[in-house]
Amino acid sequence: MDLIANDIGLDLSRYELPRFIAVEGPIGVGKTTLAKRLARTFHYSTLLEQAEENPFLERFYSDRRSAALPTQLFFLFQRVKQLQSLRQGDIFSPVSIADFLMEKDPLFAQATLDPDELRLYQNVYAQLTVDSPVPDLVIYLQAPLEVLLERIQYRGTPMEQNIDPAYLRTLNDAYTRFFHYYDRAPLLIVNATEIDLVNSDEDYRNLVEYLLTIKSGKHYYNPTPHL
Repeated sequence: MDLIANDIGLDLSRYELPRFIAVEGPIGVGKTTLAKRLARTFHYSTLLEQAEENPFLERFYSDRRSAALPTQLFFLFQRVKQLQSLRQGDIFSPVSIADFLMEKDPLFAQATLDPDELRLYQNVYAQLTVDSPVPDLVIYLQAPLEVLLERIQYRGTPMEQNIDPAYLRTLNDAYTRFFHYYDRAPLLIVNATEIDLVNSDEDYRNLVEYLLTIKSGKHYYNPTPHL
């Protein structure tokens, strides 16, 4: 693999690359966009949440109460299956960039399920995630509610247009609490309010150069706002 031939001309041979990166953040923050671009840069495969495959998701956004449990369980089974494929791969080859962290899955369950459903979900989750792989680096993209709503509207995914702002705020707050205490892997918390990872190669390159220096602990990345 040519570590220099990548989309930003960065000599990756100077770095010890994290072999498994998980990108996380609330709906609309841009985690899948970043995961895909990191995969192109590092020549890695991707593990992406396939929301369009979930037959319950559209119903969930229009009637959260009635479709919460099947929606949640479908995503849980989907993520577990993807991580199983990761464990079965060649341990000496470059691995993956994922746009989800398995441990965040319960955040959605806690926000949407009633107590009986939550107990059922927790039992299933505990059985399925005993040996989930731990990332070499977790990137948490953080943005305020108004930015998330603006980006959701801009990308125009039909089923997301009915999302309840109060529900999104609940999730955003849950993410903040979760990552405040997260310590299972090196963590980079990125202020994604001003950063443009789609149109600005400079923004993206600066972020990549910074994340490649992280080996342990919790770090914060606050890019300078565009003038």
